Amino acid sequence: MIDYYETKQHPVTKKMVLDAYKKVKENNASGGIDGESIEDFSIDASKNLYRIWNRMTSGCYYPPVVKSVEIPKKSGGVRILGIPTISDRIAQQVVKNYLEPIVEGSFHEDSYGYRPGKNAHQALEKATARCGYYSWVVDIDIRAFFDSIDHELLLKAIEWYTKEKWILMYIKRWLKAGIMCNGEVRRGEKGTPQGGVISPLLANIFLHFVFDKWMEKNHSNMPFERYCDDAIIHCTTEKQANFIKGAITRRMIDCRLMLNEEKTRIVYCKNHIHTEAHRSVSFDFLGYTFRPLGRPTKNGWKLMYFPCMSDSSKKAVRQKVREVVRRRFQGTILNIARILNPKIRGWYQYYCVYSKWTTHGLWYWLNLKLVRWIMENRKLGKGRAHRWLVRVYETNPRLFEHWSFIRPY
Repeated sequence: MIDYYETKQHPVTKKMVLDAYKKVKENNASGGIDGESIEDFSIDASKNLYRIWNRMTSGCYYPPVVKSVEIPKKSGGVRILGIPTISDRIAQQVVKNYLEPIVEGSFHEDSYGYRPGKNAHQALEKATARCGYYSWVVDIDIRAFFDSIDHELLLKAIEWYTKEKWILMYIKRWLKAGIMCNGEVRRGEKGTPQGGVISPLLANIFLHFVFDKWMEKNHSNMPFERYCDDAIIHCTTEKQANFIKGAITRRMIDCRLMLNEEKTRIVYCKNHIHTEAHRSVSFDFLGYTFRPLGRPTKNGWKLMYFPCMSDSSKKAVRQKVREVVRRRFQGTILNIARILNPKIRGWYQYYCVYSKWTTHGLWYWLNLKLVRWIMENRKLGKGRAHRWLVRVYETNPRLFEHWSFIRPY
């Protein structure tokens, strides 16, 4: 890989492949159906990268089938992720690195998902400000979005940005590659595997035309926040909310998508005492629940619409903790801290930006979980186990990340 800019039939340079490899390695990507890890790939990286470059430039790169992995949903059921091989991740990253700068500048300012310089907290901040001004929210949920993206419409959207034949050719091949489920390869005329490197960008391109531009052109008086396929729309009146819900339902059908009627709701979010006529006064968005909360102000306590960690997010966190702090876990409390601390740090940084006091019970529960583990592991009663944990805290108050917020006594 000496000549980084040598090309063949298609304008894919060796430097493009090398940059894509560095990005995939930085993300510590998991392996696909061939079982090869990023560490295995890196043993002979030069040879492997040359093979990818040689095939992509000559037009003979064909992506392998992606591996399916079931991920539990917070709301119940499972989500199927399609995990590409390491080589395929690098090939997808090459196309993404080329295509993303072309499309990024045209995306709507209120689209926050999987974009450079955008994040979920920005979407939450904007939603919080608008909920204080607009009285109604339409919480949009698209049924099985990643599995329902129409290939024909998606390719038309991509062609609006670029006519590069190699880009369109490889995206078509990824869409047709299929996913291995229970020993059977599934292929179809719709869907893109959720879990691929290129998939979030394709989803944003698709929804840019299906939703963002359509809203901007036809209903610019109703602002929204969208994070990939999660979106909420702000309305002034209930009549307006019902109208836009119906209009979006028809728009999705025209674009070969369907709304999940059970989860798509109209919510009242005026900042005063709610009446029986408006039973839906809360909604979930990006792991947070938006609901009325009493907040202290210089003029006394007032009811404000504010986000806090959702119950489904707390349930998911508790499940991940239980997977580590099991009764039969034979390691030490230091081992538990080493495993849990990166997770706790991530949860705290994401869920405690707003109303962190509403997570008090979660961290208190984690301390009780540690006490129960000590009872089982050291054969102590509850009182003695609790005192043992307190002594550990007094010796090393930074052993667990959450102890800086909720101490074990």
